[in-house]
Amino acid sequence: MTKTDDLILVLDAGTTSTRAMVFDRAGRQRALAQRALTQFYPQPGWVEHDAQEIWDATLACAREVLGQISEQGGGPVTCLGITNQRETVVAWDRASGVPLARALVWQDRRSAQTCAALREAGHEPAVQAATGLLLDPYFSATKMRWLIGQVPEVRAAAETGRLALGTVESWLAFKLTGGAHVSDAANASRTSLLPLSGATWDEGLCDLFGVPLAALPQVVDNAGAIGMTLPEWFGNAIPITGMVGDQQSATLGQACLSPGETKATYGTGAFVLANMGETVPRSDNRLLGTVLCQIAGRRTYALEGSVFVAGSLIQWLRDALGLIASAQETEALARSVPDSGGLVIVPALSGLGAPHWRPEARGAITGASFATTKAHVVRAALEAMALQTHDLAEAFARDGARWTALRIDGGMSANDWIAQDLADMLALPVERPDFVETTALGAAMLAGLGAGLFDSLAEAAAAMRGAVRRFEPALAGKARAARLGLWAAALAKV
Repeated sequence: MTKTDDLILVLDAGTTSTRAMVFDRAGRQRALAQRALTQFYPQPGWVEHDAQEIWDATLACAREVLGQISEQGGGPVTCLGITNQRETVVAWDRASGVPLARALVWQDRRSAQTCAALREAGHEPAVQAATGLLLDPYFSATKMRWLIGQVPEVRAAAETGRLALGTVESWLAFKLTGGAHVSDAANASRTSLLPLSGATWDEGLCDLFGVPLAALPQVVDNAGAIGMTLPEWFGNAIPITGMVGDQQSATLGQACLSPGETKATYGTGAFVLANMGETVPRSDNRLLGTVLCQIAGRRTYALEGSVFVAGSLIQWLRDALGLIASAQETEALARSVPDSGGLVIVPALSGLGAPHWRPEARGAITGASFATTKAHVVRAALEAMALQTHDLAEAFARDGARWTALRIDGGMSANDWIAQDLADMLALPVERPDFVETTALGAAMLAGLGAGLFDSLAEAAAAMRGAVRRFEPALAGKARAARLGLWAAALAKV
């Protein structure tokens, strides 16, 4: 086994920011750098990023943390892992490496009409059976189709064979390596173009969605020899040995390695994944089947429920409404009132995700009165996290994947009030690791495995996960039922 001071560089390209972290083999974070990403909202339902900014910010963060490690007297990093916001689509020129349009973010809803037309034509059952996904603008394929159809530069590149299409990990790997066009199986499974039981892209699905097969990356394992960075970026070449979408990464970082183990990540959105082992998941309740990871060509699957708005609701209260100055204020405000005063917020600011899948739905605030205060609004916003999660729990149970406990992570989970409210509304124990940034940790585990620092994911998780805190349900059943009743009434209105 290798020496104990092996260091792992992780690039975590999120929705609102990009970060770089360095971990050691014991899971200790040794360095951190972060840059905010500009959010572009050209019109309602459209969400864009500047792909060049994503790359520039990622490179700057990586160089900053390597500088921190050098100042600490640490050695060179052994390997690099990438984790990323999923479904966001980047189109670029293979020859120049220059983006051809702004990236379409996973939250973007502009392809809703395309999805509706495909659904009305009867394609959804076949797409779901093959890919585990529904016809929704959330997924990458219809975003790719929109870019080709609506952006002349993208269309011209497609016609001349210069077009590269990929999600964010593909874009970063291309820039880091100077031209490798790859995507890991977990990210690829979010495009609607990869069958869950197929090794690579499906030609029939590409034809259905109007995506040229030649523009897509090679599908690779989540751990192993993925590529080498150009020496010019960091002074020496670093092997890329792990790559995975953020929600799958958090699932692995939470050590959900056995069938039935379930995690929820509360970040910009909220995402619940239950490990389903080697069984290809099928849902009758509008949940999603996805690849959790692929190691040595062998896949582990997950059942997933995705909520579009979680932390972004708090950001909206802060930036658009000016009710709070920072997210850190929310816990004290929630505790300052005994309840929400009958106020309910349905945070469908970019549509409703699982299990409803209503992209046209919009948010609602119900039950307001002259007695309603800022504290009630903030508490109702936090309560919406547990209420949306409860809907997912019911859908998972109907699909035969009932939760016995829930492991939580992500920035919002650091709020003790939210963690306890989840336990109360789910009537289940909730576990939170001391280190809640498990997205980056999962990528570090995969990179360590791919570099040979560990012999298995189980060994990596045992070495790196750390301690956890447990929250037990404490809310009376009558109070819980009353809140669920108000939520159901408010949900029916949107």
